[in-house]
Amino acid sequence: MFCLCLKIAHLAHARRNCNNLIFSPKCNNIIVVLRQIPEDWKHVGRVDPTEKLELTFALKQQNVDLLEETLRRVSDPDSAQYGKQLTLEEVSSLVRPSELTQKVVRCWLQSHGITDCLTVHTRDFLQCTMTAEVAETLLPGSKFQRYTRDSQSVVRSSAPYSVHDDVHQHLDFVGGLHRLPPKGQQELSKASSNRRQKPGVHLGVTPAILRARYNLSTTDVGTAQNNSQAVAQFLEQYYSPADLAEFMSMFGRSFQHHSQVDRVVGTQGTGKAGMEASLDVEYIMSTGANISTWVFTNPGRHESQEPFLQWMVLLSNMSDLPWVHTISYGDDEDSLSTAYMMRINTEFMKAGVRGISLLFASGDSGAGCKHLGKGQNSFRPSFPASSPFVTTVGGTSFKNPYKVTYEVTDYISGGGFSNVFKMPDYQTSAVDAYLKTVAATLPPQSYYNTSGRAYPDMAALSDNYWVVINRVPVPWVSGTSASTPVVGGMLSLINDQRLLKGLPALGFLNPRLYKLKGQALFDVTEGCHLSCLDEKVQGKGFCAAPSWDPVTGWGTPNYPELLATLLAE
Repeated sequence: MFCLCLKIAHLAHARRNCNNLIFSPKCNNIIVVLRQIPEDWKHVGRVDPTEKLELTFALKQQNVDLLEETLRRVSDPDSAQYGKQLTLEEVSSLVRPSELTQKVVRCWLQSHGITDCLTVHTRDFLQCTMTAEVAETLLPGSKFQRYTRDSQSVVRSSAPYSVHDDVHQHLDFVGGLHRLPPKGQQELSKASSNRRQKPGVHLGVTPAILRARYNLSTTDVGTAQNNSQAVAQFLEQYYSPADLAEFMSMFGRSFQHHSQVDRVVGTQGTGKAGMEASLDVEYIMSTGANISTWVFTNPGRHESQEPFLQWMVLLSNMSDLPWVHTISYGDDEDSLSTAYMMRINTEFMKAGVRGISLLFASGDSGAGCKHLGKGQNSFRPSFPASSPFVTTVGGTSFKNPYKVTYEVTDYISGGGFSNVFKMPDYQTSAVDAYLKTVAATLPPQSYYNTSGRAYPDMAALSDNYWVVINRVPVPWVSGTSASTPVVGGMLSLINDQRLLKGLPALGFLNPRLYKLKGQALFDVTEGCHLSCLDEKVQGKGFCAAPSWDPVTGWGTPNYPELLATLLAE
């Protein structure tokens, strides 16, 4: 069940035990390097010193290496520990910050008069409310400003911050200072924001088309009582219950389904429904049909909150969670601090060892492009798509746009190689084989890091979907935010059958997926995705090839075969 955030009962105790901790004025450790404020954000001005902010303190965890090893063992089908997943309490016991770390951070906050804090079950996050004046004193160098974009307003620091030398070693980062919500193809909950409203006679992708292509019958629906799935939505993205009911009435008549979300975690907005939110909910519920579905919605209760980080904190504080989560979110890797991404990776591992499958859209910018200056460019990987601890979903199109045919690459499908995370062992042989097979046609190696985590892991149709939004059927909606909930729904159906057999949920899928070597998936071998428009690559990134490739992964699901394969213990 959901565990409410716990008030820090230790603060009174800390007051009696902080006298021996003296924080001298040494703050030389800059914990985050500030990125330039994007031009699309308008600077309004400094916030009032008395304005309240909410900051998130990520405390250093213990046993992160052991956590990663545990995840490997419970996710590897060849391991004796496969499927022996941990409870939230067991995860908490493993990673909970040391008593010293908790005490130092609490005393540091208390020394600045900060006592209005909430913690989580795992004790590795603190969310504290304070005035802007106190925050700037706590974090020397920070200067809180208000920025607006369209109708959105956020409060962030315009300068890098530092923390006390004695505290630096006990913190991973402080959230709520620098990360601005991205826009365009990488906007939060809009990994498929580059929507192509193109004309044509194709009737478009519907639940019936998806079931025909991926061989789901009308009886492939959920029945297990202990199964559930979820989507996460951010930044003023809301689904409409009326739209969902209308969508199921129009497109779900041939199979048993739910027409309502069973649980909303967070606050639903009252404005118009968002395209992204509608797409996510309608397609996870029509593919993973008749399965209890949750919606995590977090627009950010305060301008200083980071909605994606708030969702991650929630996962650390809920003992009962859906088994499959699909998320359409992405930032450029180079827009984030390494410390932030490493900590988010640990949060992904915490979810994986509990048997939770996290699926992220690979993005809609192909290989991406970063201009390095002097006519030099490089590809631009996206995070969390590049995380080694999530399953990343790319996109495809029908070869013949008028028929249910085989699939080719959707040119927007995000993919490539991380510049931050090394290639995980589970995929080295598959990626090495790809690099050798297509060596003659690869882009110049100066554009990408061949030793980095390669993505995506698999794919599904991402082109020309029908969505009901504000009670109106809308055609030609495209992007990997479409393919991700479709794959998530199919994994939920497989979980359903596993749970009925008394088997554990699939959990972190990648180690098992790569050992299948393409078995039970439709291999996608045609097409390339987009990249830099320059003389060297001329807009072409990587291309699909037999077996795994960094455009469509291992391919798209052949549901009956994938079910049979993954039902094996």
